[in-house]
Amino acid sequence: MNLTYFTAENIRKDALAGTITGMVAVPLTIGICLMSEYPIQTGLITVIFACIIGFTTFLFSPGNYVGVPGVAAGLAPVLALGIHKFGMENMPFLIFLTASSQAIAWRYNLQKYVLKAIPAYLIEGLLAGIGLKIALKFFPYTYDVLQTSAVWFDIERIKMLTISIGSLLMFLYLFTKYKASYPAIPYVVTIVLSVILGYYVPLPMLHIEEVPFVITPPLPHFEHFTPLLLAEFVGYALMLALIDVIEQVTSNKAIEKLDPLGRSANTNNSLLSIWIANMGSSFFGGMTNLDGLAKSTTNALAGAVTKLSNLFTAMVLLVFVLYPQLLKHLPEYSLAVLMIFTGWKMIVGLTHVAAHGKYPLILALFCGILVFKIGIFEGLLIVLAIHGFVSFTIDRHEQKSLLSILTKLIHQFADDIHPHSTETMHVHKDGETGGLTYSSIKKHPADKKNLQDFLNDWAFGVNRHSLLTVVSTYDYQGLLWGTFAKELREGHTHIKKYFEHLFELDRVSVSFESCEVRQYHDIFIQSGKYVFTYYQKGEKHEVPARYSFVCKKEKTGWYILEHHSSQFPL
Repeated sequence: MNLTYFTAENIRKDALAGTITGMVAVPLTIGICLMSEYPIQTGLITVIFACIIGFTTFLFSPGNYVGVPGVAAGLAPVLALGIHKFGMENMPFLIFLTASSQAIAWRYNLQKYVLKAIPAYLIEGLLAGIGLKIALKFFPYTYDVLQTSAVWFDIERIKMLTISIGSLLMFLYLFTKYKASYPAIPYVVTIVLSVILGYYVPLPMLHIEEVPFVITPPLPHFEHFTPLLLAEFVGYALMLALIDVIEQVTSNKAIEKLDPLGRSANTNNSLLSIWIANMGSSFFGGMTNLDGLAKSTTNALAGAVTKLSNLFTAMVLLVFVLYPQLLKHLPEYSLAVLMIFTGWKMIVGLTHVAAHGKYPLILALFCGILVFKIGIFEGLLIVLAIHGFVSFTIDRHEQKSLLSILTKLIHQFADDIHPHSTETMHVHKDGETGGLTYSSIKKHPADKKNLQDFLNDWAFGVNRHSLLTVVSTYDYQGLLWGTFAKELREGHTHIKKYFEHLFELDRVSVSFESCEVRQYHDIFIQSGKYVFTYYQKGEKHEVPARYSFVCKKEKTGWYILEHHSSQFPL
C-alpha cells in the first residue's frame, strides 16, 4: 500500500470527486435497476458494497486508481431475462456462480485468453444489441402520463413529449460542452431541473418499493428444473461472468488513460475486486458490478487521485438507501433521458468496428440484431459459431491442412514469444515444416517521429507561414493560449484565426532555445523557452516567451492537446 497518496490534499480531492460521482451514480443505478427488474434499494446497496470492496482491495492489490464500481448497464437485460427464466429466488445463486467463475478467471489470469477467444468487434455488436434494448425499454417513459384519455395523442401526451425532448436536447448540449471537463454537469442538471419541474407540473414520478435488507446464503431452488434448464442455468452464469470480465477489461484500459498521474492499471487486480464484490452481493440478493466508464470518467475529471473517492460515492448513495422517500420526487422522464442516452452510446460503439473492415462490421451488426431479437446468450453463441465456420472455410479454401488450422488455433492462445522476434519482425514456428517464418510488423509513419521531431514540424509550419501545417498539429478540440493572445482559443477554427493574425507580422518566425520533457503514461509535456522574431518598419524585434506543449501520440500521429505561451515579464 502506498500511503504517500493519502495526503490531506489528496483526501480533499477524493472527497469532492467521490461526492460528485455519487450524484451521477444515483440516477444511473436507478435506471439500470428498472431495466434489470431489480428493486432500486437492492441496486443502490450493491453499488455501496462494491465501492467499499473496491477501496479495500485497492489498499493491497490496486487495479486501477480512479475507477468507480456500479451495476453494469450492459448486463441489465441479461439479469431481467434471468429473472424471467429462472425466477428471482434463483438469482442470488446465479450471481454466486458468476462470481465463482470470475474468481477462477482471476486466479489463473484467464482474462487475456477470453479476449483472444472472442473478437472485440463481436462484443461491440453484443453491447449495441443490449443498448437498443435499453433505449426501447425506456422510450415509453418519455410520453407516459398520469391519466390516459380516449385520444392517445392528447394535450397531456404532447406536454410530456415536449418536456422529454427538451430535456434530452439540453442534456446533449451540456454533455457535448462539458464531457471533457465537467462530465457530471449534464446528469446533475437534468435530474435537478426535473425535480424542480415536478413541484409545479403534475408528472409521473418514480415508484419505490421498500425491501428489507436480509443476509442469507445464496442457495439454489431447483425443485422444478429440468436437466436442460439446469444446463442453461450454468451456461447463463458463465455468460454473465464472460460479459462482466470483458467489460471490466475494456473499461480498465480506458480508466488507465484517465488516471491523472498516468499510473498503469492491473486488469487482473481489478477482477479481484469485481468477483469479491459479486460474491458478497449474492448473499443479500444483489446484482453484478464492474467499474463503469460514465462514473469513472466523472470521478477522474472531478479530481480523484485514489479509490478513497469510492467511499464518498458510497456515502451519497447511502443517503438514498436510508431515506428512499427522497427518490419519490424524481420524474420518470428524466431517468428515461439518461438511459436512452446510455443505450445510444452502446449502439454507436459500432462506429469503432467500421475501421476494422466490412466483415467485422457485418458480423457485429448481425450479432447486435440477434442479441436484440432472440437473446444475448443465444445471439452470441450463434455469431461465434458463424465466425468459426467462416474462418475454417477460408483456411480450407487456402488449402491449409487440418493440422495447420489446429496449430494456428493453439498459437492464438499461446503466450510465448519467439526469442528471435524483434520490434519490427514477428518470428514463429511453422506447424507443418517445423521451420521458422518471419513477417514484418507494419508501423504507422507517425511511430518514427519523437516529440521533438513533431514540435519541429510545428515550428517549420510557423516559420513557413503555413496555416495548414500549423493548425493540423493541434487536436481538433485543442486549446491554445498564444503568446500574443488575450483569450483562450479552442478548436481548429479559433486556433486558425490566431495564426492568421500572427502571420500578418512581417517575417515572423520562432526558434526553440531550451526545454524539459515529462511523460505521464501516453501524455507528453514539453516546457521551455522559445523566441519569436518579426520585423516592423525594417526593425527586427525579438520576443522571448515561455511555453508548455501538452501532446499525445495516437495511431494517426502526434497532436497538441493544450499549448500555453506567454512573454517573459520585462
